[in-house]
Amino acid sequence: MPINKYPIDINAAAIRLQNVVRRTPLQYNDTLSKRYQANVYLKREDLQVVRSYKLRGAYNMMSQLTAAELTNAVVCASAGNHAQGFAYSCSQLGVKGKVFMPVITPRQKINQTKMFGGDNIEVVLTGDTFDDCATAAKAYTATNKLTFIPPFDDYRIIEGQGTVGKEILEDLNDVDFLFVPVGGGGLSAGCGYYCKTFSPSTTIIGIEPEGAPSMKEAIRYNQPITLETIDRFVDGAAVKRVGDLTFDICREVLDIMHLVPEGKVCTTILNLYNEDAIVAEPAGALTIAALDDFRQKIKGKNVVCVVSGSNNDIDRMPEIKERSLQYEGLKHYFLIQFAQRPGALKEFVNHVLGPNDDITRFEYMQKTNKEQGPALVGIELQKRSDYETLIIKMNEFRIDYSAINKDDSMFGYLV
Repeated sequence: MPINKYPIDINAAAIRLQNVVRRTPLQYNDTLSKRYQANVYLKREDLQVVRSYKLRGAYNMMSQLTAAELTNAVVCASAGNHAQGFAYSCSQLGVKGKVFMPVITPRQKINQTKMFGGDNIEVVLTGDTFDDCATAAKAYTATNKLTFIPPFDDYRIIEGQGTVGKEILEDLNDVDFLFVPVGGGGLSAGCGYYCKTFSPSTTIIGIEPEGAPSMKEAIRYNQPITLETIDRFVDGAAVKRVGDLTFDICREVLDIMHLVPEGKVCTTILNLYNEDAIVAEPAGALTIAALDDFRQKIKGKNVVCVVSGSNNDIDRMPEIKERSLQYEGLKHYFLIQFAQRPGALKEFVNHVLGPNDDITRFEYMQKTNKEQGPALVGIELQKRSDYETLIIKMNEFRIDYSAINKDDSMFGYLV
């Protein structure tokens, strides 16, 4: 790829950032290396100053604004990592900034943004969704003739995020596979551009959550498209539409686009914490979650996974565990109509459930006439294979049940 095809100079960005961002370690991970029989390295952007790579792009763009642009306030819309990188950049540059966030933004993220920005930041809560919030932010920017700092679709943002790739190749010059998370595409475009320029033999794999395949669909249709609905669980990589600039670069530099189920991401988050004491946010765990699907290809190779961030609200842990258990086939929900006779429930517990099965939820549904309806029963298993035994037992004892699949509309309503 011609190095001058795009107005991107990642080496220059690295100079701008050298006294601002933390040069994060590229760590050899013994656990993952043994599991996949490969040399697996983690690029630890979760250890960045603001606990994600987003600072790189925000500061790189803002540091190139004119004096007149910097005199006025700058604006961004974000409910997460971009807001924190933006806020820290405002503090470092002495610039006033407005951060527009949805009304539903968790208090923890609001507080983090204010902490990094200090007196330079004003947080504006508006809109019920990010899209509403972004529309309000752009309208405010246009009305007041200010400068909007986008989360990914600007060459200066891409340039800053690309310094992650530069650091990787400086620390390990023989990278066979590079796994990069993909949201709007800023990180994957920047890293991909740099690595394809200076290490063309490296296979670059972009990873998206299964519920938000915006880049995969854009590449499929050869243009960015707006997805009607997405699963926002992997919030750092769940966008309805990728950027125009990022798409143009990613379709050239990404060798493979791959999707990972959200439940698999949750299992990976728990494994990283339990095995290596690494606290990763869902987007930060995406690349590692994909390794199972490339087990044969990466065997014996040098593999780098970008851990993009660690801004994981502890209040989300119950949901993470729940999604992991469901993905692993260890958590199941049923609507059970117990026979209206004494001992029916006791029989279910003593004779239907296995010795290691555990009821984690039990709730009777009320009918409209106030009669006792079916019970919503959540059961946690020790092994995936125990599910078949459970079903056999329920049929044997003629239990009147309906399994609630997580893909059914009823699941979201009841569970």
